[in-house]
Amino acid sequence: MTGRAVLVTGASRGIGRAAATLFAAGGDRVAVHHRDSTPLAEQLVAELPGEGHLVVRADLADPDEVRAMVDDAADRLGGLDVLVNNAGVFGSVDPGHPLFDSSYEQWQQQWRRTLDVNLLGVANTIWCAARHLRQPGGRIVNVSSRGAFRGEPTQPAYGASKAGLNSLGQSLAVALAPYGIAVATVAPGFVETDMTNEHLKAPRGDAIRAQSPFNRVARPEEIAAAVHWLASPEAEWASGTIVDLNGASYLRT
Repeated sequence: MTGRAVLVTGASRGIGRAAATLFAAGGDRVAVHHRDSTPLAEQLVAELPGEGHLVVRADLADPDEVRAMVDDAADRLGGLDVLVNNAGVFGSVDPGHPLFDSSYEQWQQQWRRTLDVNLLGVANTIWCAARHLRQPGGRIVNVSSRGAFRGEPTQPAYGASKAGLNSLGQSLAVALAPYGIAVATVAPGFVETDMTNEHLKAPRGDAIRAQSPFNRVARPEEIAAAVHWLASPEAEWASGTIVDLNGASYLRT
């Protein structure tokens, strides 16, 4: 089989879809993961250039489904070369779960679901995928968020989950380097995706775009380009890095 074997989670739309398309255009074989978007995932696989692409499904909050999904992707692709952890949840859009405006039950529910998918789901996916990743040469790229650094006052579980993801990526960059596996992270700001669409179309959309001096938000393809490079053979020395992709909307020191 030709090309690398790539698993992209949350690949039916947004950043994941753009990343899957870019990998396929480069000659790689892509496993398109989704949770409940079968028509979109199947449509993407049918449209991807090249051959050998496939659809896999799992709720990342379910450890058993994660393991079955990763093993299925690796079996059908003949192993794994690249894992892109893109899938994530943002919780309820409005009003989120601000501390004093959420019931105790709502607070627990949002934290549990967000951490189960955004952090524990990624950790479980990595545990399973590491058993299949090529040594040396394997690549893991995690999609985090600007919110891990600047905070998310109405969505604190999301910001915390992404901060945890950053730490997870750096820990595993050290742990997996002896095996020749590099781990890197991208931290986008607002991106034009289904997950942010409700925000961008709301009255506050102009204010969101104005957060960047470019007066816009990112396109999924811009984030996918960074993901694709970090997964390349040339990017091994970027292992452990967290790349800010927010159009200068938030500058950390």
